Amino acid sequence: MNDIEDRGTDSRRQFLKCMAWAGAGTLWMMHGGVLRAQPLSSQGAASAADASFGFVQISDSHIGFHKAPNMDVVGTLRESLAMIHAQKAHPDFVLHTGDLTHLSRPEEFDTLAGVMQDAHLGKVFYVPGEHDVIGDNGAEFFRRFGERQQTGGWYSFDHRGVHFVGLINVLNLKAGGLGSLGADQLAWLKKDLAALSPDTPLVVFAHMPLWPLYPDWGWGTDDSNEAVSYLRRFGSVSVLNGHIHQIQQKVEGSITFYTARSTAYPQPAPGTAPAPGPMKDIAPGDLHRYLGIRDVRHVQGSHALAVTEEVMS
Repeated sequence: MNDIEDRGTDSRRQFLKCMAWAGAGTLWMMHGGVLRAQPLSSQGAASAADASFGFVQISDSHIGFHKAPNMDVVGTLRESLAMIHAQKAHPDFVLHTGDLTHLSRPEEFDTLAGVMQDAHLGKVFYVPGEHDVIGDNGAEFFRRFGERQQTGGWYSFDHRGVHFVGLINVLNLKAGGLGSLGADQLAWLKKDLAALSPDTPLVVFAHMPLWPLYPDWGWGTDDSNEAVSYLRRFGSVSVLNGHIHQIQQKVEGSITFYTARSTAYPQPAPGTAPAPGPMKDIAPGDLHRYLGIRDVRHVQGSHALAVTEEVMS
């Protein structure tokens, strides 16, 4: 843990931060306590040699979905995992931020588990999406993919000086479909973080956004303000979510919130359609353009983000 901490708080505040987003997955590299992302491609991730470690985030695979615009979500998930496996800098582990399945059916969980096993990616940490808890309040998901640290399913772990926290915000949804953490999980989170130094880098991951991205569509978490209040004393906090199937980012002090694209299908931008849901009017040959790569670079001293889109081959 101290190899990161010894670099000091100043090194975490003065940095060149490069965010390169991959719609099929995001390769995250931790360097000096700062989370960076690299594009996923069959040629491998560039600029990864100086990172202290890396991991991959994927999200919203929706196994069982078989409609426009993607009739083969298993195929696009396999393609995404193959891109990860081909990286020259092999990730230490994978985070899947929910909606593994579309309808929580046992055969869908079976397929997901088989695909992930075939990819030989090593350790995978999961949190459920709302599509993974249909009908049984997540019992099947937690039996197969839960970490079993806490009764409620939430958990934390430390990896090479970074503290990771997996939260559950898809049970007991609030009005309009907003996520909810609940009193028990919030009390646990407060206790889990209490002993940590403010210099400890944090990575928090859950399915639904932990900020009110677009409450009218249920894109947020009803009681996230309390959770975020426990994160503010830390100098480097990255919050990773899925659910909305597109890239959105928000910076609030030392906390940066990121959402990931789906490996299955895109959703419309907030407020640009009558309701959220799969964007069906996409030509089959154009699907990978929506699941492609987005480079976002935040350079020290600049308030502007440089955004570059790259189409998946």
